[in-house]
Amino acid sequence: MASGGYDLNLLIPLRALLEEANVTRAGQRVQLGQSSMSSALSRLRAVFNDELLVRVGREYELTPFARLLLPQVQATVPMLERVLSNEPGADPAQAKRTLSVMVTDYGILRLQRAFAGVLAQAPGIQLDLLPLPERPMESERDLVTNDFVIAVAGIGIDGSHHPLFEDEYVCLVDADNPALVDGELSFDDFVALPQAVAQFGRLHFTPADRRLRELGIDRREPRVTTSSFLPLPSVVAGTDLVAVVPKALADRLGPVTGTVGVTAPFGSVKIPLELWWHPSHDTDPIHTWFRERLIEAFVAESALA
Repeated sequence: MASGGYDLNLLIPLRALLEEANVTRAGQRVQLGQSSMSSALSRLRAVFNDELLVRVGREYELTPFARLLLPQVQATVPMLERVLSNEPGADPAQAKRTLSVMVTDYGILRLQRAFAGVLAQAPGIQLDLLPLPERPMESERDLVTNDFVIAVAGIGIDGSHHPLFEDEYVCLVDADNPALVDGELSFDDFVALPQAVAQFGRLHFTPADRRLRELGIDRREPRVTTSSFLPLPSVVAGTDLVAVVPKALADRLGPVTGTVGVTAPFGSVKIPLELWWHPSHDTDPIHTWFRERLIEAFVAESALA
């Protein structure tokens, strides 16, 4: 397809090249081989009379012109795609879409009813629930290639965001753990007990991790590690292990696993979970509708809690 002498088919590779800043990754993203993507880059360089990507060492960087071009492309291409695909605008009842959400299992647990309420209004929308970004400090790419990230603030994610809810950490132990005295756990006992720790990746530090590091408590070699919070109540049950988990998870799963959540002896640490997205999605009516309904649903649910 061409317009005014320009091949509009180049817009999709252009967006991928500018967002990935890498010819190979861009080709994988739009399912073009290395030679085809290199050819597209050559044609785009001729169209814009600019290199767009320049090699710096073993990596590529965007030229100053390409950095100016990127937000314009991010805003334009989704609108053009909707026009050409005849997507029926912002009517969620008619939309056929898959929205990708990067979120922990704890986030899913807390948002389950809100997700269900929103999806009931849009039968054609599907959710693809994915793990959190592997490298949150490079979150722009994840926010561009996915629709949403649901995570705590302060782990390096940068984009548009809106608070969803706030929880706090508790210490999770077996209900018969002898370290419990009158339903409380002392700081010394917390430090002495073997730890079960949810680790989300080398570059992920939860608010509890940061507090414990400030206090000089080293949990880098725990007795048990998991890749998420959800297994911890079952892991702790019947042992002398202690875990630090969100209160809502302890309240939900404690009674069925024989574990209890008690006040953390290292002070109150809040968990501010937020909904994050890239500003380039703001021109997408279905994306906007979904996030607004999700926020509304959780606000309404919280008001009844």
